[in-house]
Order: sequence, then C-alpha cells, then structure tokens
Amino acid sequence: MPASRLTCLLLTACVTLLSACGGAQVKTPLPTTTVVPPPSVTAKPVVIGVALGGGAVKGFAHIGVIKMLEANGIKPDVVAGTSAGSVVGALYASGMDVFQLQEKAVALDESSIRDVRLFSGGLVQGRALQDYVDAQVHDTPMQKLKKPFVAVSTRLEDGQRTFFNYGDTGQAVRASSSIPGVFEPVSIGKYHYVDGGVVSPVPVDAAKQLGADFVIAVDISSKASGTMPEGMLGIVNQSIAIMGQHAGREELARADVVVRPQVSDIGPADFTQRSAAILAGEKAALAAMPQIKARLAQLRHERAAAAAAAAQPKAPPCEAPSRLQRLMGRASPCPAQ
Repeated sequence: MPASRLTCLLLTACVTLLSACGGAQVKTPLPTTTVVPPPSVTAKPVVIGVALGGGAVKGFAHIGVIKMLEANGIKPDVVAGTSAGSVVGALYASGMDVFQLQEKAVALDESSIRDVRLFSGGLVQGRALQDYVDAQVHDTPMQKLKKPFVAVSTRLEDGQRTFFNYGDTGQAVRASSSIPGVFEPVSIGKYHYVDGGVVSPVPVDAAKQLGADFVIAVDISSKASGTMPEGMLGIVNQSIAIMGQHAGREELARADVVVRPQVSDIGPADFTQRSAAILAGEKAALAAMPQIKARLAQLRHERAAAAAAAAQPKAPPCEAPSRLQRLMGRASPCPAQ
C-alpha cells in the first residue's frame, strides 16, 4: 500500500474517533442536597402565679378562688401569700389539692391556732399557728415544698418588706400573720416581724420574684368605708388596710388580673362564715375567668409568635459589590434602602 494512502486512512480514523468522543455525553454527578428540617418551635411556657392577700377569716375565700382556677384547667406554678393568704398558700404549696384545703378549713378549730398570753397584755403568741402549719405540711421547710412559695412580712425595726422563702414554713407564716396589737411580733434572727399587710396587702411583687410571668392577685383586704369598724380586731384590720392602701394600689396595678371576692360583710374573726368566704371566692373567680383566659391566651400567642420568628433562618449579610465589580457592570444584590 502506498504511503500516501496509508496516511490518508490513518487521518480518517483519527477524525472518526475524535468525532465519536466529541459526541459522547459525559454525565457529571449532581451535588447531593441535604434537606435540613426547620428547628422545632417551642414557646417558653407561661409561669402562673397567685398572690393571696391578707384579711383574717376572709382568707378562706382564697380556697374558693384556687378551686375555680383548677376546675378551669389553670394550675398556679408559684404561690405568694400575705397574712391569711400565707396560711392558705403554705398548705396549697405543700401539695394539698383544693378538696383537702376545703376539708381542712371546715375542720379547723379556732382555739387550735390562738394561744393568748395574759402576761403579754392579752396578745396572741402565734406559736399555735406556727405549730398548726408545720403539722399540716409535715414539717417540710419552705424550699422543699411542692410549689415555690413566699410568705411576706414586715420588719418591725425599719418597716422593710421581707420575703420568706427558706426555712421553717410555720414560722414564716406566723411572721406574715402577726397582726400588730393582736399578735406578738415574731423574733427571727436579730429582727422582729409583724403582719405583711402593713407593706404588701396583696403580694404581687413576691409572686413575680418567684418567677411568675402571669400573676392572678386575690384582694380580700378591707377598705376604709367611712364607718367605724366593730371590735378591736376590726379596728386593727382597718388600720392596717389604711396603712397599706397606697402601696397596695401600686402593687395591684402590676398584677395581670385582680380577683375581688365580696367578703366585706364577713367579720375578721367570724369563723362561722368560713363557708360563705369560700363561696365568695368561687363566685369572684368564675366572674373573672373570661378575663383570665383571654389574657393568658394572648400572652401564650405572643410567645409562640416570638418563638416562630426566632426560628426563621436569617438571610446572609448583604455585601455591596467592590469598585472593580461595579466597573464590570455587576449590580448590587442589596435591596434598595
């Protein structure tokens, strides 16, 4: 075969091979895309607190309020109490349900919590009340109760509002309930303490300090009605109410909802009216229930919306094109301001 013909055949074969290679489709594997699920949206739960105010025997109304709250699916997480409110609050925080609370109230013998000491001017010592509370909570210290609990008292030496949330539960309740002129001041450490109603008739701030985001305040305090109260205890109670009115109004304004049982006709020492006080608490709580539910729902909705917004992926920071990129005609990816 002549050389020229062989060369021609070789060139033809090369061209054929190159054409075949150029026509073949080379499949490049696609990059693997990892689908990242959106983060779960969990709103911070609302911590519900109850602030149970002082009012002697009227304090049985707190049981009715708690009873209706729980019946409507609203279970307080933290409890703060002043005076009579501290008694009910301690028992509730210890783990008693509302039926046990009502049973204790009905069975309570007034003489079991009143220990008059003649040599102290006829004042109630308060040790009997302390022992009663300690017995009901099985001597559980405050920091180990089932629910966080604070009892509010007034430091006699300087009028300082004091929050007790540690130590002897009965002693803290006694300090919170020591009505001036009726009970002996309670000595704790180097100070003496009297009724918390002098500085905090309804302990909204104490409930918030325990971590409550939503505070339901129960106000059973006596109001100065322009008439002379009957008996020494009535006079003392009204005096305390007058002293705490200004501070009480400011503190109540910081509550989310205020429940006001109609107990003004119940005497501060009339234990025969305990059932009427419980019923008044139930009625007042039911009347306030639409407001409580609406405000709770609003707060929960706001928290859910905030959590959902926080879970949304954030756009990368927008960088303006450099001078060279602008000269090459590259547009800015940043939105117009």
